[in-house]
Amino acid sequence: MRVALSLAVTFLSIASLAHAAPPVFDVTVPDLARAETAMSADVPRDELDAPHPDTSLAGALVVGATELVRQLTGAASHNDTAARWNVHGTDLGHMFRHDGALYMVFGDTYGADGGDWRSNTMARIDDPDPAGGLPFAAMIAETTGAAKELVRSAKIPGHEWTVIPTNGISVAGQMVLHYMSVRFWGADDQWFVRRSGLAFSDDHGQSWTKSDRAIWASGLGFEQVAYAEHDGMIYVFGIPQGRYGAVRLGRVAPESLLDPAAYSYWDGAAWSHEITRSAPVVPAPAGELSVAWSETHGRWLMLYFEPARAEIVLRTAPAPTGPWSAAQRVVSSADYPGLYAPYIVPIDDIGDSLYFTMSMWKPVYNVFLMKTTLEGGAGVMATNDVPTEALLPATE
Repeated sequence: MRVALSLAVTFLSIASLAHAAPPVFDVTVPDLARAETAMSADVPRDELDAPHPDTSLAGALVVGATELVRQLTGAASHNDTAARWNVHGTDLGHMFRHDGALYMVFGDTYGADGGDWRSNTMARIDDPDPAGGLPFAAMIAETTGAAKELVRSAKIPGHEWTVIPTNGISVAGQMVLHYMSVRFWGADDQWFVRRSGLAFSDDHGQSWTKSDRAIWASGLGFEQVAYAEHDGMIYVFGIPQGRYGAVRLGRVAPESLLDPAAYSYWDGAAWSHEITRSAPVVPAPAGELSVAWSETHGRWLMLYFEPARAEIVLRTAPAPTGPWSAAQRVVSSADYPGLYAPYIVPIDDIGDSLYFTMSMWKPVYNVFLMKTTLEGGAGVMATNDVPTEALLPATE
């Protein structure tokens, strides 16, 4: 049984954030139809109940040309992670700054031929300027030299298939990762989460401890998050399990990050301490996301994967609560098949160049550095009535 389960996990767990439900060998996985019903019941609030702002917004940014800068992970990358840390395939690559360096966090990570599965790994980048290509100085590693799993997972489909970090932040010298405990993978763009929580490290990422109080039940709309620290607060942009929910907003003082009772949530008009009162600030569907403030432009930037059109899109806003502009196409799966998970590179300020990481499931399961240009202009506000088909194309 242990050998069979190991084989199942080795070959099936590669169904990470982008892909369809895998077949199952001798492990029991919950019935998908039942699970989908349960997922719908988890979030009874209308995910499309987005705000109704004005129809125009002066000062919104316009997306210009986008280019692939370089591959960051895998055997073909300039970091040569396969030879150096046995990282042949991985995804995500969201980042946070800590103690003068940039740390990049990955999801399910594999060695050669899909072996040596680790649920999550992390690299250190001593030169955080993305114009330099983000060379990896080191990865958090085992004594063997292979990149090691940070936050352990049970690797039991139907219970805890994997543990995926969805974002990270550094607070008062302590690293903190938000993670989701995935029960099992469903159809494309769907997965089912046991719970989400926070893990922390006090030794620069070498060892991690799951907080016993910073835990959230599934179905609250914050199973995956993006952190943005600004004006003395940490803003928490949340989406539910999978990629079909709306974006909601919470905030907390940095010193209270590990205390769920200290959070407040935007209910559409004011801040409330009840998470169930949180209201969408951006309508569904939204997948993996990242958010940053641009002092140069005086705007918030939100980058996320839009699953209905398989595109990475950008919205901007004057405040984290909105109103958020209409979604503009940044890059399409027509150009980069299997793309997902865009994460803005955190720098001191974002000017005319926006750097972000992007994962691709096909043709290679790895992370890439991307660059797009931003131009000043006028935008159209997102409302409940803006269909997915109304996404604005990037300018040529």
